[in-house]
Amino acid sequence: MLEKRMIVGAFQCNCRLLACSRTGDAVLIDAGDEPAKILQGLEGVVTSQGVPVRVRYLLHTHGHLDHIGATREVREALSHQIPEAPIIALHRGDEPLYKDLKKQGRFFGMNFEDPLPVDHYLEDGEELKVGDLKFSILHTPGHSPGSVCIRLHEDSAAQTTESLFSGDTLFRGSVGRTDLWGGDQDTLFSSIRGRLLTLDGDTRVCPGHGLDTTISLEKQQNPFLR
Repeated sequence: MLEKRMIVGAFQCNCRLLACSRTGDAVLIDAGDEPAKILQGLEGVVTSQGVPVRVRYLLHTHGHLDHIGATREVREALSHQIPEAPIIALHRGDEPLYKDLKKQGRFFGMNFEDPLPVDHYLEDGEELKVGDLKFSILHTPGHSPGSVCIRLHEDSAAQTTESLFSGDTLFRGSVGRTDLWGGDQDTLFSSIRGRLLTLDGDTRVCPGHGLDTTISLEKQQNPFLR
């Protein structure tokens, strides 16, 4: 598997490219800002087997501006892809936030165009197969109503451990804030304890901001989870 992290925008969002080495089919998680930087990071990328990378999905862990702000421009720039442009995917619970991108931007003194329509609504328990990569969706509300975590399964393209792309639900040594639109602290902790801390301890956690961690490390050391 090919994996590439691009840190974008004033909020330093982790935008991640994950591509199947055999087919080049890929997902881009949280195209949050700086579309030119993201597109430059995608340009000419080939897998270890020499296959050009093609983004099949623009996946979003949630609908806050720092995770969706570049989606329109990235999608439009990749619309020439054959056979089809990337699919914009988001949980339905965050569609109101997604549609309010311009309003969110004004709150932080930032300007955005209206977002493109969502093509596909992510569902809890849904499985996505992209080349040899196997993903599943965990609905983890709390940071926002439609927050999701995206699991990359360990039997996916010879991965030896699972990876969890946790958006702003769980961080290294911290948890997501709940004072933004649609946040709820009790719901957040219920999601973390009921959906995430039950995963294998060696699961790699890849948050929407900051450094990676593991489930085991967060169980032991995260002060918010004691």
